Amino acid sequence: METTASHGEFIISPTISILKALKLMDQVGHKLLLVLDGKKYKGLLSIGDIQRAIINNIDLDKPINSIMRNDYIVAKPTDTIEEIKRMMMYIRSEFMPVIDENQLLNRVYFWQELFGEKKPEPAVKFDLPVVIMAGGIGSRLRPLTNVLPKPLIPIGNKTMLEEIFERFADHGCNNFYVSINYKSDLIKYYINNLKLPYKISFFEENKPMGTAGSISLFKGLVNQTFFVTNCDILIDQDYSEILDYHNKQKNEVTIVAALKHFPIAYGTIETGNNGNLTGLTEKPEVTFKINTGMYILEPHLIDEIPGGTVTDITDLIWHLKQKNFKVGVFPVSQNSWIDIGDWKEYLSIIEKGNTQIRSSK
Repeated sequence: METTASHGEFIISPTISILKALKLMDQVGHKLLLVLDGKKYKGLLSIGDIQRAIINNIDLDKPINSIMRNDYIVAKPTDTIEEIKRMMMYIRSEFMPVIDENQLLNRVYFWQELFGEKKPEPAVKFDLPVVIMAGGIGSRLRPLTNVLPKPLIPIGNKTMLEEIFERFADHGCNNFYVSINYKSDLIKYYINNLKLPYKISFFEENKPMGTAGSISLFKGLVNQTFFVTNCDILIDQDYSEILDYHNKQKNEVTIVAALKHFPIAYGTIETGNNGNLTGLTEKPEVTFKINTGMYILEPHLIDEIPGGTVTDITDLIWHLKQKNFKVGVFPVSQNSWIDIGDWKEYLSIIEKGNTQIRSSK
């Protein structure tokens, strides 16, 4: 068996749990895993398969063979490189296994090996407005933000704001609305002097208004489905897949949530009536869906935001939910959410030489 990655790092058994598979994707940096039973090929497991399971509330302790699809395209030993490249481009697969007539793995071709790029292009390009919340003071990053506003924090050889622009532009977006307040003149001066190839409109808050309060500034300007993102987070995900979920579910709000795993350092106890012991678990791990700070909203929701008042987006979403607006949640893995909003996370990224940031490029 020949591969361009360490043998076994992306190969899993059909009996491992969905949660373990998700964690492995984060660990090895692949959103596609090869499933072998012994030496026999059984299928492929994608991040999309796991995301659908999470959306459908399937128990993440179930084995992956309960959610695996059987319609993935694989190559045969007789296929030429050009045929394999065409298949990979058609399905946008990050790697292509070559499986022989005995269902044995012959080798694996990786996208980067054949195309020279880290990963495939987004499934669908779209040009929707993007609202970037860039008005905060970045108190968690002091003293750095005493000098630089959070949107201009350096990430590699560019600023955080430029990184966000570029990621959305890779998906086809070119129209950005940036809400600013703290050190607003410095942000405008820096970005305007870059002469970036996008339409960038700055809107200055007279006072901090909260995430949703800032969105009210764009009333009458944003008239189609739009993305909202905080200026201190990055999501390593094909944004067109989030948009597809939003549209198919007919959501009026979609929240992007990351699955965050928290180990408990103690054994836990479960009890029933009269204090009777019903369960013991040694050092369990709990998983929560965490609000990442990225959303998709429909434009009519701007009318639901009270003008001139401080309104957080969580307040707005709960208000909408109580009025029976449809709110959906799109899950991403823990490592697909990069939050540079505090020193620990920021320094971690810097120490890794920005490999985590650049992994999706």
